[in-house]
Amino acid sequence: MTDHRDAVLRLWGRQLYERQREPLAWAEAVLEATGRPPTAVTAAMSGRLDALADSPWDRAQLLFRTVAKLAANLQGDGLYDADVGTRIGPLALRLGELEPPIAGPLGDALGHPPDGPASLVTVHAAELSSNRAVRLRAIDALLEWAELGHPQARAALSEVASDHRTQDVTVWTKALNRIALFGDAPLEPGLLRALADTGHRGVRWSALACAELGFHRAVPLITALLEHPDPMVREGACEALGLLEEQAAVPVLTARLDDESSWVRSRAAMALGQIGGDQALAVLWQAMLERRNPKANHLASAIAAFGPPVVDDLIALTTDPDPDLRALACRALGSTADDRALPALEHLAAHDLARTTLGGLVATAAKQGLRTAHRIRARTAST
Repeated sequence: MTDHRDAVLRLWGRQLYERQREPLAWAEAVLEATGRPPTAVTAAMSGRLDALADSPWDRAQLLFRTVAKLAANLQGDGLYDADVGTRIGPLALRLGELEPPIAGPLGDALGHPPDGPASLVTVHAAELSSNRAVRLRAIDALLEWAELGHPQARAALSEVASDHRTQDVTVWTKALNRIALFGDAPLEPGLLRALADTGHRGVRWSALACAELGFHRAVPLITALLEHPDPMVREGACEALGLLEEQAAVPVLTARLDDESSWVRSRAAMALGQIGGDQALAVLWQAMLERRNPKANHLASAIAAFGPPVVDDLIALTTDPDPDLRALACRALGSTADDRALPALEHLAAHDLARTTLGGLVATAAKQGLRTAHRIRARTAST
C-alpha cells in the first residue's frame, strides 16, 4: 500500500463493483462514453461479442471490449466479474489521458477516482458502518494507512477503540491488536470501561491494550481478570501485568503458577520474569525446585530472563542429584547465553545420560541449551 496511486485505483475498481444497482445501465453508459458508434454499443449490450471481432482497433477498443464482456456476463448469469471490473477504472483513466475529448464522458459514466490517500481513508472510515465483511476489510485498510503514518486513519481507529459497545467485536479487537499505531492518553477512559465489562468477548484485548499504552490505573481491573473463567482471559491478564512490570502483582501471579491451564502457568512465569526483582525470582526458584509440574520449561525460561545474576546458581544446579532439575538448569543456562554456562553445558552434553521424569536425556537438554546459547550469541554478534 505504499504506492498511493495503485491503492487509489484498486479502491476505484472495487467501488465500481460494489456500487452498481443497475449494472447493465451503467455498462451501457460506459460503452457509449468510449465514443463507439451506436450499432457497436447495441451489439455489445445484446451479448453479440462476435460482431465486434472485425471492428477497427483504436485506443478505446480494449476498454470497450472489457465492458462488453462484463455486460455479457451480467446478462448471462447476473454476476458481476470483479476481476474484470477492477480493470475498467485504470483502463478508463489511461484512455482519458490519451484521448482528452472523451475524458469527460468517461468520468461521468464511471465516477471520478478518489484524489489520494485522504479520500481512501474517508471511504474506509465510512465503510465501518457497512456490512461485516466490508467492516473487516475496512479496518485492515485503516491499520495499513495508520502504519504509514496517516493522521486521519489514526483518528478513525481511535474512534473505533474508544467505545467497545458500538463496535463489532472482531473489528474492535483487530484495532486493539495494533493499538501502538494510534493509541494515546484520551483512549484511557474507554479502555477502562471496556476492561470493566468482563462479559465482553474482547476483554482480553482490553487488558493488553491498557498495558501496551502504560495505563497503570487498569491494574486492579486486570488483576481481577486472573480469576476469569476463560483461560485465554487469564493468560492475557498475566501478559498485561508483565508488560506493565507491576511489582504489586507478584503474589497474584504466583498463584497462577498453579493454574489448571498450561498457557496461564507459562504466561504467569513469563510475567514474573518481566517484572523482575528478588521476590519474583524467589517465587520462580521455589516453583522450579518443588517440581509441582513435570513440564516446567517455562519456569527455567523465566529464571533465565534475570540474566547474569542467576548464572552461578544455575551452574550449581547442574550438579543436583535430580535429573529433572539438571535438565531445567541446562535449558535456563542456554537462554542466558552466558560464557560461564558453556563449560557446564558441554560437560553434561557429553556425559549425563540420566533420564528425566518425562523420559528425555539430560544430555539432550544440555545440547539444546548449547544450541540456544550459540544461536543467541550469533544473533547478538550480527547486530
